[in-house]
Amino acid sequence: MITIIGATGTIGRLTLSALLDQGVRVAAVTRDPHSELPAGAYRIVGDPGRPETLAGAIDGTQALLISPRAVGPALADLLELARRGGTRQAVLLSAATVAYPAGLAKFRAGFEAAELATAESGLEWTFLRSTDYAANALAWAGQVRAGDVVRGAYAAARTSTVHERDVAAVAARALTEPGHAGKSYILTGPESLSQADKVRLLGAATGRPLTFQELPPDDVRAGMLAAGLPEEVPDRLLGSLADYAREPGPTSDDVEKVLGRPALTFADWAAEHAAAFTGGAAFASGAAFTSGGAR
Repeated sequence: MITIIGATGTIGRLTLSALLDQGVRVAAVTRDPHSELPAGAYRIVGDPGRPETLAGAIDGTQALLISPRAVGPALADLLELARRGGTRQAVLLSAATVAYPAGLAKFRAGFEAAELATAESGLEWTFLRSTDYAANALAWAGQVRAGDVVRGAYAAARTSTVHERDVAAVAARALTEPGHAGKSYILTGPESLSQADKVRLLGAATGRPLTFQELPPDDVRAGMLAAGLPEEVPDRLLGSLADYAREPGPTSDDVEKVLGRPALTFADWAAEHAAAFTGGAAFASGAAFTSGGAR
């Protein structure tokens, strides 16, 4: 059995579905006994941040997919619990900033600590170091539904945004195939895009003449805080964007190497999610910023 720690997060949920589609027996760890899970998933109720709540429940697990944010500082204890229960492998969701520093060091340090704990756990390990997820663009949905201008800081900041389905597909391969132990993959999209480029591609997907209007970073920070977002969100976002405006983030072909096909593009993602920007789906602005380039 494979167990997903962080199963209700973006990547965890997609990986869970990918594994179920392959007929793999898979368990989802969740704090909520009533959380919605894909049909066929085995539910384990417990708090990964308090590994003692999972004692015995994950015994016999062959491999773990771990989101460090779901575990926090208890990661080493969770890995030891898993090792004692017979787990042999851990695949860790990490950030490209570990290898290509950008943004505030304190956020990168969290992923570095998670990688170190995993490497020292005695388990076979694989690190998935992602750039910013395409889903982060959903934070613009409210602005796009209200008009044709997206306002934000650092229009020229360039990243090779990764489609979250590609991250999940690589995770599923790493969890079920040999040959991935000891590997650190840099997971990116196939092209470097500025924020203005991404807004233009959203416009193409929605049939709208969307443009990006650059605002001073302090104004953007003040607006996010006024909207009730915790300080961590603008700190993560603006710190990374400032660096990527000076030097683009990395572009890697690791997705293609692992999956045997080209990485999905931001245009692919925009076409799939156009309804979120046209009123077909609701989204709370600012709830994204959950991976590599915004970490």
